[in-house]
Amino acid sequence: MNERYMEALGQYDLTVDSVRKGRSGWICETSQGTMLLQEYRGTMKRLEFETQVLGQVRESGLLQVDDYIKTSQGELISLSEDGTRHTLKHWYTGRECNIRDYREARQIIGKIAILHQILKEIPAREEWSLGSIMVETARQVMERHNQELKRARNFMKNKRRKTDFERCALSNFSVFFQQAQEAACGMAQLEQQSAMVPCLCHGDLDQHHVLIPGGMARAQDLASSAADVKSGIEETGVAVIEYHKMHMGDQMTDLYHFVRKIMEKHEWDQNLGLELLTAYDRVNPLSDRDRESLYYLFLYPEKYWKQINFYMNANKAWIPARNLEKLKSLEGQVQQRNRFLAIIK
Repeated sequence: MNERYMEALGQYDLTVDSVRKGRSGWICETSQGTMLLQEYRGTMKRLEFETQVLGQVRESGLLQVDDYIKTSQGELISLSEDGTRHTLKHWYTGRECNIRDYREARQIIGKIAILHQILKEIPAREEWSLGSIMVETARQVMERHNQELKRARNFMKNKRRKTDFERCALSNFSVFFQQAQEAACGMAQLEQQSAMVPCLCHGDLDQHHVLIPGGMARAQDLASSAADVKSGIEETGVAVIEYHKMHMGDQMTDLYHFVRKIMEKHEWDQNLGLELLTAYDRVNPLSDRDRESLYYLFLYPEKYWKQINFYMNANKAWIPARNLEKLKSLEGQVQQRNRFLAIIK
């Protein structure tokens, strides 16, 4: 094991039984449970922000999170002799959420609703006015992406010799760009009519950030949840991790990103989509504004923009065949996606 990590671990008031390399640091089995030791390159203000929030989430007893452990001196950072900074946080060795499993997907949506409930009750602090916390609104992001789409279209149209990717992108451009404009316009009107009250959001919520630990001592690490009993959601010891993009904003962006990932895997199954939104609403009721915001988020052709953005920022002399396949798959899902949009409008 790297000596720097040994130096860092020695600054915590715990006994280390074993250490192994993980995907983003060192996974440590300790006298206080499983921990993850990582190098830290962010700011202290950002770290303090995450610590304040995640501490309150853990204290609620309703959800497991990877909150930070302080050193024996009460510090959030442990330093090696060479100046390398480290953090230590609770960790979980379960599997990632299986979004292909209908039942599991519904249960996880309930957990996301619980997370949002907890985050919504945490009041904002004046010292949180950092660039990484006060981010662009959904409208601002959509408008910026629309400008990028127009630049990409003009670039591709002016090329004499077009690749298969460029021809496919241009053939679908009008359909997707019309939706992009409608979504941005609708979100702008929504913001004017009903100002969104910013709440804490996870910021990067997908199946990779939801872990389902196996054989964990739930009585010790996760108290019985009254909200779970009320909603009928089965307790699974779910851990929601990696809050590096947590910010103040619209929580519907979290819900949208997670549900969209599931819907794409299930060919935009309308019944599944309604079940997922109902599962969330059962735990954390959706307001009319929430539902309208969700509609415009789903309306925006984000996957199309991502493929175009990748093209514009990559080597245009060689475009991976996989990218063309993704673009064509979007074309094949247009009708199913439009049917889903029609029922949630």
